[in-house]
Amino acid sequence: MLDTRGYTGPTIHASNPLHLLEKPVRDRITASYYWKEQCFALNAATLCDKASALTGVGGTYSVSQKPTPFLCLLFKMLQLLPEREIVLLYLRQSEFKYLTALAAMYVRLTFEPKEVYSVLEPLLGDWRRLRRRTREGGWRVGWMDQWVDDLLVKDRVCATQLRKLPRRMVLEDLGVLEVRVSPLGEEVEEIDADAEEGEMDGNKGSEDDDEVVEVVVGNGHVEDGERNETED
Repeated sequence: MLDTRGYTGPTIHASNPLHLLEKPVRDRITASYYWKEQCFALNAATLCDKASALTGVGGTYSVSQKPTPFLCLLFKMLQLLPEREIVLLYLRQSEFKYLTALAAMYVRLTFEPKEVYSVLEPLLGDWRRLRRRTREGGWRVGWMDQWVDDLLVKDRVCATQLRKLPRRMVLEDLGVLEVRVSPLGEEVEEIDADAEEGEMDGNKGSEDDDEVVEVVVGNGHVEDGERNETED
């Protein structure tokens, strides 16, 4: 399936699905021990078992740019092309967070822009903790909502060049998507209202201070005038 000559199988975005990953990355995956030993003869059901055993997300790491098991399983999903219902089942189950993260990456690569937003945005309220492999080979802590946000706004994630995704505002203007209502909308409005009240109180205080200064200055002039008349 890696051979582009005479390819007649299913396509994603009018191309061989495996070519959604760059050739150097594909070569490292197929040469890796995990791919040869753990990804052989996987199907949609057994891939789920492998994904549930993942301990982190990531692309390639270390000087040799070794592919992570996460990236190998993503490549296997592109090879299997599971049905949409199965992908959504992977995504929406709540027991295995790395299976959700894997399905989210697959959705970003293979679904159309409207579906990418509508399917992934609910996960912006998912605050499960994720371990992410760094390029140096270490680990750092992240969260699911942060992972999904990266998939929606960045062009490259986990050593993978993502297909250009139109901005949400553009799709809203075209009528493709409805305006998204943030779950934090009420809290943001309260914060804005408090800030406006604070500014009004500050401006009112400044005006009162100016009036006091004017009165003091006026009294001073009057007293000086009266004093001069008395002296005269």
